[in-house]
Amino acid sequence: MPRPKKKRKVDFPPKMLGFKPFGIRFCETEHIIMQYEEYETVKLVIYDDLSQGDAADKMEVSRPTLTRIYNSALKKIGQAFVEGKSILIKGGDFEFEKDWYKCKTCFKLIAGVENNLKCDDCSSGDTNELVNLNE
Repeated sequence: MPRPKKKRKVDFPPKMLGFKPFGIRFCETEHIIMQYEEYETVKLVIYDDLSQGDAADKMEVSRPTLTRIYNSALKKIGQAFVEGKSILIKGGDFEFEKDWYKCKTCFKLIAGVENNLKCDDCSSGDTNELVNLNE
């Protein structure tokens, strides 16, 4: 019997839900699903310029596991780029360090809502306008 998969640590969710190719309508493209942990590896290794070992430590996985996740993400990005497909970021075996919410009106990311029951950046006035990204 295989061991259960360990949840990958993700600092915070991406600001967007995905990407689409310029000049092609979203509904006319096939979609590629990129999981949150794949997004996180690209962010850590390319954007934050961490070594794969440091990125693996941050995500609390082994370096070979991080490399597999990273290579999967790069393959999906390459496929979307060459074939003109949209990328949707969702799902996976991950957990955020904090509870994250996104305002439905202005899309601002908010860490926790203990004392912050509304978005300060727009006119939304109640928690019904906040989407819990941890679920």
